Amino acid sequence: MEPPSSAGSPPPSTPPPPPSTTTASPSSATANPPQSSARPAPFTVTCTAGLPVIALVLRLLTFVFLLISLIITAIDTVTYVDDFGLEIKVDFSDLYAYRYMLSTTVIGITYTLLQTAFAIFQVSTGKRFGGAALCYLDFYGDKVISYMLATGAAAGFGITVDFNRLLLKGTDASDFLNKANAAAGLLIVAFLFSAISSVFSSLALPKRA
Repeated sequence: MEPPSSAGSPPPSTPPPPPSTTTASPSSATANPPQSSARPAPFTVTCTAGLPVIALVLRLLTFVFLLISLIITAIDTVTYVDDFGLEIKVDFSDLYAYRYMLSTTVIGITYTLLQTAFAIFQVSTGKRFGGAALCYLDFYGDKVISYMLATGAAAGFGITVDFNRLLLKGTDASDFLNKANAAAGLLIVAFLFSAISSVFSSLALPKRA
């Protein structure tokens, strides 16, 4: 007897292949790190505020001493009689050292007035006029003006000492020289305040971020 035919029965189904469980090796993961899309921070320049109130006080003190020195130098005159009986009037314009001292005082007053206006604007509004560019103007301007005031005071002191020692000591010109000495002393004080202002302008220089 023949066995029953299996031609009409469906073929046995084969099971699906198991899912792949292969994992990437650590070396391949580190070989190609993920690329960051964040861009580096841009290069910016900011101007620090410093101490605007103290800077304003220093500017005002510098201006006051310069103004008093200017007034004393401008009104400093002397009239004396020479050996021939002629009256001779001498003022600051007759001596180059005093003229230079007066010129440095006028330049210092002009610069200090400008910086005082900027300082008042910063104190009243909380913002610095001119931004970073003005910080550099303060830094270099304070240095130049400070040195100029120092040289003007030195010129006034030098010629006064020479005249007192060589020519005019004990004469009618003593009052003239003493006033010039006082003006030079006030100019030295103004130089000191200006030099301190230059320290604060250095602290307010732009910081790179």
